[in-house]
Amino acid sequence: MLSISKMLSGQEETGDALRYRSTGRPPGPVVVWNSTRACNLRCRHCYASATAGPAEGELSTAEAKRFIDGLAKAGVPVLLFSGGEPLMRPDFFELVEYAKERGIRPVISTNGTLIAPEVARRIKEAGVGYVGVSLDGLEELNDRMRKVEGAFRMALEGIRNCVAVDQRVGLRFTITRENYRDIAAIFDLVEREGINRVCFYHLVSVGRGVSLRDQDLDPATKRRVVDLIIERTADFCRRGLGKEILTVDNHADAVYIYLKLRQTAPEQAERVYNWLKQTGGNRSGSGIGAVDWFGNVYPDQFTQNHPLGNVREQEFGEIWFGETHPLLKQLRDRKPLLKGRCGSCRWLEICNGNFRARAEAVYGDFWAPDPGCYLTDEEIGFAVHSSA
Repeated sequence: MLSISKMLSGQEETGDALRYRSTGRPPGPVVVWNSTRACNLRCRHCYASATAGPAEGELSTAEAKRFIDGLAKAGVPVLLFSGGEPLMRPDFFELVEYAKERGIRPVISTNGTLIAPEVARRIKEAGVGYVGVSLDGLEELNDRMRKVEGAFRMALEGIRNCVAVDQRVGLRFTITRENYRDIAAIFDLVEREGINRVCFYHLVSVGRGVSLRDQDLDPATKRRVVDLIIERTADFCRRGLGKEILTVDNHADAVYIYLKLRQTAPEQAERVYNWLKQTGGNRSGSGIGAVDWFGNVYPDQFTQNHPLGNVREQEFGEIWFGETHPLLKQLRDRKPLLKGRCGSCRWLEICNGNFRARAEAVYGDFWAPDPGCYLTDEEIGFAVHSSA
């Protein structure tokens, strides 16, 4: 995740302690747990290929608690309950409260449609740090992408119910050719509804999202979209609204914004570069990991074709820190393995080869250049390197 609002304003934000760690042995990663495959929507771009009901053999309550015990032992700071739709898991609140008791900050990724007023109160009382609600456009477009009429209206009610009990809440928006024109209206919605945060996800075509591969934006349009996000975020910051605006799954954004700042605000650009160096670019397999409903561990939630182990057989920390799986070792020292533009890029210190799942999804090669990068050859130094 890249905080555009922090890069532009320097404001203190909730994720700073995780993104800008300095010295010492790093703690365990942020873990995304796809706690159930069940979902009440049928989103076209669902990376988990969720189904109407749970998968046979999902982790039981007792197994889930042992899994959470292992996360606590491994020093995992945050557990993101995802799905499917995590609120469809009958023991959801029991497990959220258990994670909180074990010293792990629970957060939720949800479609928001099941957050009635009493559910919002329970979420708040359980100590959930943040609720991320997926919206991918305004009403007609969002409902079409999620294949359920009324999904937008129900999600917006869920957001309002969170705001009413002072539960920190934000939006999750996956950018496609179909919906990018709604981004300005999403900023308006964030301000109007008192929403704390919005994360704009670059498309990763895995799971059901394979069908949307041709919906990714061309480089010129991506630049215009990021320019709009910068412009609207800067306006929020100037007015002191305190909103957190982030982009996700494309560290080309970091370089693009840094290069802009270097032209207009050199001192600020230097501070931003130092933050980005501390973050280290994409952290799949190091700063973030994922676990599915069966207990399989992955480098991140989009790389579920590369299982690293299973928490039914080993504790999470034994899998994560044991480094017995070759892919974990490679991801943690990936620069020599990167090919083409990514391998020759001058910004590896702050990008780290961008998103490997997207490269593999498009080219069938885990170490191929990330097709989501919209920077020019000149900007990354590729043409200079190639001609040297």
